[in-house]
Amino acid sequence: MKYVTATSDMIDSIYDVLHTSIKTIYPKYYPKEVVEFFCQHYSKEHILDGIASGNMGVLADGNRIIGTGCFDCNHITGVYVLPSHQRQGCGTQIMNCLESEISKKYDIAILDASLPAVCLYEHRGYKTVGHGIYELENEVKLVYEIMEKKLRTN
Repeated sequence: MKYVTATSDMIDSIYDVLHTSIKTIYPKYYPKEVVEFFCQHYSKEHILDGIASGNMGVLADGNRIIGTGCFDCNHITGVYVLPSHQRQGCGTQIMNCLESEISKKYDIAILDASLPAVCLYEHRGYKTVGHGIYELENEVKLVYEIMEKKLRTN
């Protein structure tokens, strides 16, 4: 498996990874309004913005894209792996690449962890530094952990 910078011709595959992961995993942790929020958030326009930034990558197994990750400055903004490839080290490989890039300019990586991902990040050395709440319609709340990890010492 290889992690490479995403290009615009990969948009459909990235969209599939994001939406398949969200629709499969998130309903176990969040109400349908939160699942819909994430699906709307990860529109093709949003994905193209991530690709244009140069900070979005994909994990490919041969010619098949099975995962994606993105960052902005020192903020990891998304890590998703197809459910069929989870618990096989794919997320770890993506995180290693993102942290490596971030550590070139920053001492600390931060991320907003969804409920299903908190344990993964804790095992990587991330610590919860806050709790976020994003209010959606119908009084539904999206809750998440704000986490950070020291990448290098001065």
